[in-house]
Amino acid sequence: MNFYLVTLIKTGLVTLVLLTFCAYMTWIERKVLGHIQLRPGPYRVGPHGLLQPLSDVVKLITKEGIIPTNVSLFYYLLAPFLSVALALISIAVIPFGPVVEVFGVRTQMGLTDLDIGVLVILAMSSLGVYGIVIGGWASNSKYSLMGSLRSTAQMVSYELPMAMAIVAPLLLVNTLSFREIVAAQEGFYFGFLPKWNLFAGPFPQVVSFIVFMIAAFAETNRVPFDLPEAESELVAGFHTEYSSTMFAAFFTAEYASITTICCVATLLFLGGWHPLWPAAYGSDIVPVLLFLGAGLILLFHASQVVRARMWDRFTFPVFGVLCLGLAGIFLVPALKPLLIPLFWFAAKTGMLIFLFVWIRGTLPRFRYDQLMRFAWLSLFPVAVVNLLVTGLAVALTTN
Repeated sequence: MNFYLVTLIKTGLVTLVLLTFCAYMTWIERKVLGHIQLRPGPYRVGPHGLLQPLSDVVKLITKEGIIPTNVSLFYYLLAPFLSVALALISIAVIPFGPVVEVFGVRTQMGLTDLDIGVLVILAMSSLGVYGIVIGGWASNSKYSLMGSLRSTAQMVSYELPMAMAIVAPLLLVNTLSFREIVAAQEGFYFGFLPKWNLFAGPFPQVVSFIVFMIAAFAETNRVPFDLPEAESELVAGFHTEYSSTMFAAFFTAEYASITTICCVATLLFLGGWHPLWPAAYGSDIVPVLLFLGAGLILLFHASQVVRARMWDRFTFPVFGVLCLGLAGIFLVPALKPLLIPLFWFAAKTGMLIFLFVWIRGTLPRFRYDQLMRFAWLSLFPVAVVNLLVTGLAVALTTN
């Protein structure tokens, strides 16, 4: 099969999955926040609100796009395009699994494998601030401008600790290629403890992981560091004057950035697509048991006709059968090399995304002075010390 055709198919699949997931991230976030706050969340549009993202997309596409007077029109229109383009480009260098063979064609699970993939991610995340800054400035609104300026100071402050948190594990693996970073984390200590950079010797990167995740919250403008938006203070911040599809573009960029940063954390610190424990102890059977259990639970609740709600009587059997079908697919020997790594990568990334939502429902927003003080006087020194200790430990070990 032609290389360009395979690449085109993979590009279409990755784009479709990413954009669909970004849409459903809104549903996941609202559902998790709803349960944290003891309320149902989206519930009326489709079974359990599953069609709410589709409803939101239709609403935003058909809504009238209002452009305020006196805006800098070219830059006003450029800002959302720039934000979403840079956020989507980053996913191109993320590998989702090992090299596999599909219909006799060997291909990598990912769009491309660059020797400097880590640098590309850092460059794209650094450029992402331009969309927010340009949007706030071009809107000709003091509220939007204030939000974009806060975003600039915030991202500059947190990019340094994030970069140093990334460099520390790179010293252990001595490469900038994501695929080689994951390959270096293959195997287990004592037969059960994974050789992730989170636990790797000579200096475990637990501190780097914590610093990276804190900086990731600020980098993606998420609570408790969502000062660029800060609705209670800035009337929605940098995107105050945007509506319709341009408003949706900013939020697509935010959720795409969250997905990408969680993928990077999985690759750098959590072993990528390698399982939590060896296959000899049943790591390959985990997805089968997970989907089998989910299917049986759904079918059991569907059988309780008297207590079932109207939608549940129809949706529970359907989703139950789907889960049982997925469990069966994971048992197919020919598909295991493709699906098992993808499952573990998605599971680790999904847990980190859940952490983003959990933090939003738990912590309040920082004041601006608290945020800057924490970045420069706490996080930055910790990242520097951790990098120096890691470098010293690696130097002593290699010599």
